[in-house]
Amino acid sequence: MRQAQTTLTVRTRGKEFSDITDDVARWVRQSGIQTGLLTLFLQHTSASLTIQENADPDVLRDLQTFFSHIVPEDTHGQRYRHRAEGSDDMPAHIRAVLTGVSTAVPVVDGVLGLGTWQALYVFEHRARGHDRHVVLHLVGE
Repeated sequence: MRQAQTTLTVRTRGKEFSDITDDVARWVRQSGIQTGLLTLFLQHTSASLTIQENADPDVLRDLQTFFSHIVPEDTHGQRYRHRAEGSDDMPAHIRAVLTGVSTAVPVVDGVLGLGTWQALYVFEHRARGHDRHVVLHLVGE
C-alpha cells in the first residue's frame, strides 16, 4: 500500500465553479498509483467542493441561480447575524454546508474513475476571488 499527498491552490474569481479535474488527474497520473482511493478536502468554510456535469455549462449556471435563490445575500443586514466580511459572508457558509468540502474518487488503472460527464469543481460562494486550497490524499497500489 502506498500513499501520496499534495495541496492544490485554486485561484477563484468570485462566485463560480472552477474546474480542477485536469490538475487533479495530472497529479494522480504522476503519483504512479494504479488502483486506489483519492480523497479531496477543501480547507475553507465559504467555498465547497463538488462533482458535477462538465458537458453543458447551463447546468453550472442553473446551480448558481438555484443557490442564490435558496440562500440569498443579506443586502439589508436583517437576515443573518454574521456579517463580518459583508453581505455574502454568511450565505457563503450556508452554501458550503449544503454542498460540502470533501469528496472521494476511485482511481482505476492510474486515472480518475469519474463518469463520462463528471468533473471536479471548487464552488466559490464569495463575491470576490480567493486562493482556495484543496488537499489531495491518494491511497492505493
